[in-house]
Order: sequence, then structure tokens, then C-alpha cells
Amino acid sequence: MSSHPSASPGSPPQGPGAPAAPRLLDLLRQHIRLLHYSLRTEEAYVHWVRAFVRYHGLRHPSELSGPDIQAFLAWLANERDVAPGTHRQALSALLFLYQKVLRQPVPWIDDIGRPRSQRRLPVVLSVAEVQQLLAALGQPPAHGQQALHGLVGQLLYGTGMRLLEGLRLRVKDIDFDRRALIVREGKGFKDRVVMLPAALEAPLREQLVRAHAVWQADRAQGVAGVHLPQALARKYPRAAESWAWHWVFPHSQLSVDPRTGLRRRHHLLEMNFQRAFKRAVHDAGIHKAASPHTLRHSFATHLLQSGYDIRTVQELLGHADVSTTMIYTHVLRLGGGAVRSPLDAMAPGAFPIAPTSAPTPATLPATPPRDAARYPGVHPPATVRRAREPDAVATACPPCLPPHAIPAAPATRCRPTPSCTAAATSAS
Repeated sequence: MSSHPSASPGSPPQGPGAPAAPRLLDLLRQHIRLLHYSLRTEEAYVHWVRAFVRYHGLRHPSELSGPDIQAFLAWLANERDVAPGTHRQALSALLFLYQKVLRQPVPWIDDIGRPRSQRRLPVVLSVAEVQQLLAALGQPPAHGQQALHGLVGQLLYGTGMRLLEGLRLRVKDIDFDRRALIVREGKGFKDRVVMLPAALEAPLREQLVRAHAVWQADRAQGVAGVHLPQALARKYPRAAESWAWHWVFPHSQLSVDPRTGLRRRHHLLEMNFQRAFKRAVHDAGIHKAASPHTLRHSFATHLLQSGYDIRTVQELLGHADVSTTMIYTHVLRLGGGAVRSPLDAMAPGAFPIAPTSAPTPATLPATPPRDAARYPGVHPPATVRRAREPDAVATACPPCLPPHAIPAAPATRCRPTPSCTAAATSAS
């Protein structure tokens, strides 16, 4: 995108011998890095500012105002049909551009409509589905190379970590003695400690042996060290090449750092794992919109089902507010919780079911046993009482007549029920 040649408003004039003014997107990146935003936020903001400029025919944003932003957001909502979260992200990027980069007043900010937030229930897998998924995820890929996807999937489900938190795990962050994993710079740049599952202790030690072989090969070839956060590379010049800072899940090939341009070893890419996860969901026969983040949702839900308190789950997930963790309590109430449906209280065969063209019972899967905890009182067989045959005179009686209007036959006339007498009384 070719942005406007002039700099932001208020910048000094540029003479013939002065250096060229920075481009708009470069100024945007500088301000984002000045505030220590993540790389993902930088990429998202640059994307939306570029789309905004292209939508208005490559006009400089300093020449545009609130109605132009409103028109762009309306185009996203009406023509592109974006989700509310995407809508809010685009609005945040444009507000950051005008407030932080262009330093323009935004009196029209209150006139811009904001989409209503929608709280969706997360997709959660059952324990059996997680077992099938992890088994399919651990299968070697078609190209025959050794895959780490099965171990990564077990780590995400066993600890509740996000995908990038698991892939960015370093050697120094594994504490086998305390059986703990330290998550560094999670969401919101927060650190936390999660448990190390006993079932993953031996697989992780084997993975460290393979990662150490990759680290030795990089040192022999003189490859630049791994990426270090912030200014640690200047403070500790040899730390990037040390074994303690190496990735637990290194990538098989070298890559170029997008900010420094150095060719170095990166961790396993999340896109590779996402493709393997999607293939494993299909192979396991799971018909749910599951993603790698579904393992985190399943981890929290299964802990709450096991009886752990919500504060403990909140700390393990790294949520700043317990209201975020409360979403999993709504998942536990799916299906009505322990409420028994009135349809289950009916006797078998109480109403006929018309035959359909559905598969025969021999081809249908076996019905799983009912859970006594969710449906109390269902297992004991229901007592079916035989209906009393009506008398001949009672059959001939009108349904809701008062007792004095029924023909005299004390032994055989119908007995007025409470509903019958009440209806007759009200009708009179």
C-alpha cells in the first residue's frame, strides 16, 4: 500500500536534504512497539488500517473523519458480514491510529456504533472424545516424519495451556522436581504456574533429548540463538544460544525473524499443529467444531466436573476475573443438569410412534447407559398401573354434569372428579 507522502499532522516540514518522512504504517508500528503490544496485535492493526485506506481510495486517514470510519465499519458489518469481535478489533485499530499516531481529536467517537458483545458457550469434548482425539493426533503423518503433535495435544489438555503458551515452552520452564510448568508471558503478559501431569514426565524427557540434539546441531553450524523477550539479548549476550532458553518443541527448519531479519530456530508453528488437529478430529469421527483451544475448554470443564472449586480453575487458566471462568459452569448445565424430562416419566408404549425410513435397529449404535447422577430415579423400573374399565352407565353419562342431573343408579353412575365438579360449577 502506498500511503500519503506527508507525515502526521504537526510534523516539521521536510527540506530537500532532509530524510524522507516515515510512512504511515511504519509510524503505526513504532507506536505499537512503544506501548509493548504483542506481534499479533501489531499485525491485526496494520491489516485494518491498510484495509481502511484502500476502502477510501488510498486517501490519507488525516483527511477522513468519523463518518468515513462509520461507513467503513458499516461495510464490514453489512457487506462482509464480519463477527462482532472482528468489528470491535477493526474499530480499536482505527481509534489507535487517530488517537496515538495521528494525534487528532475524536469528538465523533461517541457517535460510532459498537456491536453488542455475544457470549457464546465454548465447545467441550467428553473424556471419551478427548481420548479418541489424542489417539488420532498421535498417529504419524502421511509424509513419515516424526510428529510432536500428539505430545503437544496431551500437554494442552493436561495443563489447560493455550496453544502458543505450549509451543513457546522453554527448557528452563520445566520443573520435574516440583512437577510444575511455568507459563511465561501468557495472555496479557502474565506468568503463572500449572501442574506437570505425571503421565507426561517420561514423554517430555524424551522430547528434551531430541530437542538437545537439534540445539547441538545449531551450535555446530553457528546458527543464531533463539528469540529472547525484550532486551534480554543485550543484557545476556550468550543466553540466546544457551540450552536453558532453547525451545522444548523446536521447528525442524530454520526461519527468518520478522522483526530482526535473523535466520534462527523457531518453535513449532501453530499452523502446523492446527492442520494436524483438524485432521485428527476428522479421523476420530468427532462431529463438533473443535479447535486446539477446545482442549483448554475441556480441561476446565472436566476439572469442575471432578469437584475442583472455580477459584483453583481460574488460577490454572490464568483468568484475571472469575466471571470469565464462570462460563464453564454454564457448560455443566447443558441438557438441563439433573432435571428429569417429563417425557422420561411416561410409561414405555404410552403413545405410538409412526415408522420412518430411519436405519434398522441393527445398524444403529448402541445406546449408552443413562447416568444416575444426571437422571436420578430413572433406573428403577416404572410401576405401570392397569387402567380401570369404565361402567356402562358411566360411559353414557355426559362428561361434566352435576350429580343431581345424572340418572339414578347409585351403584353404577360415574363418580364426579374434582375437575368434573369444578367445571360444572363454573359452567353454571
